[in-house]
Amino acid sequence: MSSEPRNLDGTRGGAGPVDLSAGLAPDAVAWGEGGLVAGVVQDVADGRVLMVGWLDAEALAATLATGEVHFHSRSRGRLWRKGETSGNVLRLRTLALDCDGDALLLGVEPVGPTCHRGVRSCFDAAGSPATVPIPQGFAWLEALWATIAERGAQRPAGSYTTRLLEGGVDLAGRKVAEEATEVLLAAKNDEAAERAGMDRSESGRLLAGETADLAYHALVLLAERGLMPADVIAVLRDRHGRPGGR
Repeated sequence: MSSEPRNLDGTRGGAGPVDLSAGLAPDAVAWGEGGLVAGVVQDVADGRVLMVGWLDAEALAATLATGEVHFHSRSRGRLWRKGETSGNVLRLRTLALDCDGDALLLGVEPVGPTCHRGVRSCFDAAGSPATVPIPQGFAWLEALWATIAERGAQRPAGSYTTRLLEGGVDLAGRKVAEEATEVLLAAKNDEAAERAGMDRSESGRLLAGETADLAYHALVLLAERGLMPADVIAVLRDRHGRPGGR
């Protein structure tokens, strides 16, 4: 298994907490008729718009205080926590005010389907939740790529990404080959656990970890060669669109 650090700068651990209220004081919002502002709810995993609701100052304060999205129910004339009866709450992860101050963009992690019809988004066609693809979080790769690009431009000392980039094709390419082998070994171990009827939680976790290493090193190799992930996406999109394509 790989002994390299998981984080781009050679450290372990995730990002620190984000102050969602920063720059979003109630007086910064251009409250409209009835003291309301539109709130567009977006899944942080892939950017899918899930619903649109209305917030007043009370709903915004409750959202920030609890970390779960609240709205003002115009039909009931009261504060409403999304999912208070269904359990399908919206966990707030990002919050932004538009340029005119009259709309909020709420980035969330949804717990269950958002729409009352049992589908993921209020903009999905009527149907069962099973017909709606589960978001995979590919949008987060933009953040990973932005960090790699930043390391490439600034070359901070002590950064693992910097060391890979300065090692050129030989170092970054060797790491891609190593990680690809480790992905295969982890997959074989997971297969063996499945055949033996064993608990696959650990073998699956290791396979996910090795695949993460492979994806990261492949992106660094692209950066070293001056290519963009968009170049790869364009190839995949073109192949997908061909008759008989993937």
